[in-house]
Amino acid sequence: MNQNFCRRNWLKTMSAGMAGMLVAQQGLGRTTNGEDRKLPFNASLALADPKDSIKITRLEIIPVHSLRTIFLKMHTDAGIIGIGEGTVEGKITTVMAAIKELEQYLIGKDPRRVTHHWQAMYRHGFYRGDIVLTSAISAVDIAMWDIKGKALGVPIYELLGGLTRDRIRLYGQAGSPDSARAVLAEGYQSMKISVTSSRGRLSRYVENPDFVQGVVENIKAIRETIGSKIDMGIELHGDHQPQTSMILIKALEPFQPWFYEEPIQHQNLPLMAEMAKKTYIPFATGERMVTKWQFRDLLSLGAASLLQPDITHCGGITEMKAIATLAEAYYAGMLPHAKEGIVGAIASMHVMASTPNFVAHEIPNLQAAPKDNVQRSYLGKSYIRKPLVMTEGNIMIQGNIDGPGLGLELDDNLIENERGVKEWEFPEMWDSFDGSVLDH
Repeated sequence: MNQNFCRRNWLKTMSAGMAGMLVAQQGLGRTTNGEDRKLPFNASLALADPKDSIKITRLEIIPVHSLRTIFLKMHTDAGIIGIGEGTVEGKITTVMAAIKELEQYLIGKDPRRVTHHWQAMYRHGFYRGDIVLTSAISAVDIAMWDIKGKALGVPIYELLGGLTRDRIRLYGQAGSPDSARAVLAEGYQSMKISVTSSRGRLSRYVENPDFVQGVVENIKAIRETIGSKIDMGIELHGDHQPQTSMILIKALEPFQPWFYEEPIQHQNLPLMAEMAKKTYIPFATGERMVTKWQFRDLLSLGAASLLQPDITHCGGITEMKAIATLAEAYYAGMLPHAKEGIVGAIASMHVMASTPNFVAHEIPNLQAAPKDNVQRSYLGKSYIRKPLVMTEGNIMIQGNIDGPGLGLELDDNLIENERGVKEWEFPEMWDSFDGSVLDH
């Protein structure tokens, strides 16, 4: 350990002239068979020599109930701490238990072998895990990538192939003409509108003209408010049965939505694919789906052309990059879901910064944040030391996420700010006519 710290001190004090001798800031690493290979390397910011030994010592799990999520600190014997995030909203304690199970495998391992550890954690289980396991893997995967970037002194996007753009486009969220005006006032050039209910109630299996007309009137008013140059996605959220969803899809076509999100629940991808053929508006889905294998099925069926994996659910940076590459082969765009924590959102932006088929990015909201004395923001205030800065609806990469690893540090008061905040639960949804259970 002392040797590691000495080597890091040497790296930090290396002169600018010596650092300039490194060709394109490339350092030598070692493959498993001992062969030299090139790695992105910035000697002036690196926290370790590529040949240093680094081992995971413990995982520190931080529930962040005001964001419906879990932050993770991965500690190492080299003093480098990786930050991660993984969650299943409303099931925080379940995911925390899953992370603790992964800790048994990770202790003593080199966190820089990210892909190897992902494969071991996922494939060594006889029963393939779904969203709880992949959310736990997401947290540790993101943290390992953060350590790797910090050790080499480069942003994660450099380790994923480098930049394909200089900014990340964001979209806002609204539900009425007034909230749409507020979104535009913040600088957004695109937004998403929820149509879960109409006339003060949720939808039934097959709806009447009054319910449909209520949705149409609201969307018409919003389109007239924002004009024809603003992209406007429609969030169906899987709340409608296929019959009602298809009626709404056809009724809203005249307003040329940007996309229809979650037109039905993702368990019936063949039916979603049939519905997609009946409209010229793209379908977007994927926030509840995990791993490249589930997205492969979606793409091969043609159920959606805009994919919405959430990096805190789907398996982390490793899996998000694989899903994006798979989507590119099908000429599908990436529209990542990121409604929970700022750590996951920034990790997702690193992947999208290196992805050619990126469309736009969601940003966390504060749906679960209590109305207390803590000043929080969806761009990271009270969660990270340096909140993101939005410029005309974009996150400019330079100055926001261009530091080593994720390029962020957790707020010093995070744990104190979360003290006493209760875990959030999804609201129950019941049919107003007979009290039966409805989809969410």
